[in-house]
Amino acid sequence: MELQTMQPSTEWEPAGFEESIAALGADDYTFHVWGGDWCIDCQEQLPDFGAALDAAGVDPANVEHYPVEKEDDGSKTGPGVEEYGIEYIPTVVVEHEGNEVARFVESEDVPIAVYLGKELQAPTE
Repeated sequence: MELQTMQPSTEWEPAGFEESIAALGADDYTFHVWGGDWCIDCQEQLPDFGAALDAAGVDPANVEHYPVEKEDDGSKTGPGVEEYGIEYIPTVVVEHEGNEVARFVESEDVPIAVYLGKELQAPTE
């Protein structure tokens, strides 16, 4: 099942984010996206992230959607939630060759694409 909130925004502009966009598409990454179409944070952030993935030329087959529901106690349920330790949404886990290389959780001072792009550009130790 796909998240409707991952439908690329038609209003998003890549200007100023070129390096981050290039980093998203620079390798054969898999993007695991947890969100809920009911979630305000997801509604605000995921359409732009979807547009950034499109701009980066990421193959849609490399973007996996994980719809999440919220229980009465606030905990999240859905596919992969326990396996990946998902507590907040949106969460995006980037994997390369089966290893996690970057993670965005709920919110940062910059958009998801910029945050992950910088993480993917950072030198590995």
